[in-house]
Amino acid sequence: MPEVVFSVDQAMSMRDQKVPGHNRWHPDIPPAVTVKPGSEFRIECRDWTDNQIGNNDSANDVRDVDLTHAHMLSGPIAVEGAEPGDLLVVDILDLGPVPQSTGEGSGQGWGYTGVFARENGGGFLTDRFPDSYKAVWDFHGQQATSRHIPGVSYTGITHPGLFGTAPSADLLARWNAREQALIDTDPHRVPALALPPLADNALAGTAVGATAARIAAEGARTVPARENGGNHDIKNFTRGSRVFYPVLVPGALLSGGDLHFSQGDGEITFCGAIEMGGFIDLHVDLIKGGMEKYGVTTNPIFMPGNVAPQYSEFISFVGISVDHATDTNHYLDATMAYRNACLNAVDYLTSFGYTGEQAYLLLGSAPIEGRISGVVDIPNACSTLYLPTAIFDFDIRPTAQGPRKADRGQCAVTS
Repeated sequence: MPEVVFSVDQAMSMRDQKVPGHNRWHPDIPPAVTVKPGSEFRIECRDWTDNQIGNNDSANDVRDVDLTHAHMLSGPIAVEGAEPGDLLVVDILDLGPVPQSTGEGSGQGWGYTGVFARENGGGFLTDRFPDSYKAVWDFHGQQATSRHIPGVSYTGITHPGLFGTAPSADLLARWNAREQALIDTDPHRVPALALPPLADNALAGTAVGATAARIAAEGARTVPARENGGNHDIKNFTRGSRVFYPVLVPGALLSGGDLHFSQGDGEITFCGAIEMGGFIDLHVDLIKGGMEKYGVTTNPIFMPGNVAPQYSEFISFVGISVDHATDTNHYLDATMAYRNACLNAVDYLTSFGYTGEQAYLLLGSAPIEGRISGVVDIPNACSTLYLPTAIFDFDIRPTAQGPRKADRGQCAVTS
């Protein structure tokens, strides 16, 4: 096993660890450890909410989750000799739930998928599903099953939802300015257009005093992906993957977490993966001056690994850029088209007895494939969603006999 350079006691909050992590992006968060180029090491991770979600049959915890704590990240990890302009080469060697452990924290034999309420961030289909819901999943090796979505079992593509390098002070200021400008276009929108810096519950690693206060006041929230990587939620970012991150500060200061047992393309419920705590083993190296050499100026480059479940048959759902509720055309809007593909898949699954909420949770967590299929045929963009048929223990293909409708229960709901 590689050396553990960032350890986590899963019985304790990230704030109470011997070396705490952080939940904001800022260049002045001190490194927790320094490693050399060519090193292999292990990072242990908490659940992204710091274990606010429980293994139970109520979604009240999802409804009431305090997102000012998120995301709890392990690190920063400084890489010796890394300088701005370099590329940090990160290989994922292995990752998974908390090893040989069962317990109350996600990743200890179980994980969860949640639908966030509109008032607390919402999800991709929040107009259809404005309230909170939850499904708890049990892990059986590589397989996941849920008492809240019966009739389904699938192989997870384990991956981290969030990894990145620290921003420079200039880049951080640009993030905050441009996101505030977006917020100002509709400051009272629910859900909000973006999340500005917030000192409440900010965690600044080992920084103390005035430095910690400044990090809390200026630090960028970790919800979106940005130029440093961040919360990219790429389901194929799994074992064998290689990422080339821009180095923006001395040491690179690599941090990450938000581990997922499985996820569909888009993580459409917002908390749409099967969330878990766990571990990730990494190898790091440097390409000196790599940002200029390869024209990497705005985002990392990613090479997916070769580890993925082998599903060969899919039912595919098509969406176009039309608001069907108002019969309004939108010009080549691939996001609207994918939303419609997701809604079409939800409606199809309800014909077999699933509730809409169960179908929504399933599409967020199962290894569905989302594709932009056409963005040139004006005025309608076309997006598609590929749903593996083998994850069901009954036939979901259309037949002349009609769907095999059954009582399939309900996911966890709010009281």
